[in-house]
Amino acid sequence: MLVAQVAFEVRLLLRNGEQLLLTAIIPVVLLALFAGIDVFDTGGYERIDFLVPGILALAVMSTAFTSLAIATGYERRYGVLRRLAVSPLPRWALLLAKALTVLAVEMVQVVLVGGLGVALGWRPSGSAVAAVVIIIAGTFAFAALGLLMAGTLRAEVTLAAANLVYLLLLVLGGIVIPLDQFPDTLQPVLAATPAGALADGLRTVLADGAALPWDRVGVLAAWAVAGFAAAARWFRWD
Repeated sequence: MLVAQVAFEVRLLLRNGEQLLLTAIIPVVLLALFAGIDVFDTGGYERIDFLVPGILALAVMSTAFTSLAIATGYERRYGVLRRLAVSPLPRWALLLAKALTVLAVEMVQVVLVGGLGVALGWRPSGSAVAAVVIIIAGTFAFAALGLLMAGTLRAEVTLAAANLVYLLLLVLGGIVIPLDQFPDTLQPVLAATPAGALADGLRTVLADGAALPWDRVGVLAAWAVAGFAAAARWFRWD
């Protein structure tokens, strides 16, 4: 049932070409824009070395959180989820299928963002396997929160809230502004957010060439477990 639902979700996603195009293109446009404009301090990093991991984190957030929350919220509003509720599909299988589906979109995003980064002079120095582990952990963390939002709020509220959180984490999540640029008392809080842990973890591996940062993976895993547990408990089909 899980495999069948994942296949269904992928087909549904491919039919929505406009959303897929925007989800894939916006991170690429932002990378090109920020790489060419000197508007913020990147600390001890070269601009492109700082930006690419952050934009990869943004791509994960836009797909696994914002797009997933909005799409699921409107599926719930239009009765799609109510029809699934009367099928043998368990609630956990639906939530997991949606989380697995976004990984397919993220593969395209990683290729596009990474390709543009290389064209702009980016040379990753860390382990690709470690980066993939962090991206998967971030995907499940954001997907859990997106599904929790979509399953508990009205579709219109989800639309507004998901975009608001997206903008806040874009600025405060260490994606385009280093966390050490914020007040000392605020830095640990921002580092504990999914965006902060994901961006910092990817930067640690791809820019610093360090080993897999298990503390960042642990933060993301905690968000994923808590989010999916809450979504499985309070997710409403209609």
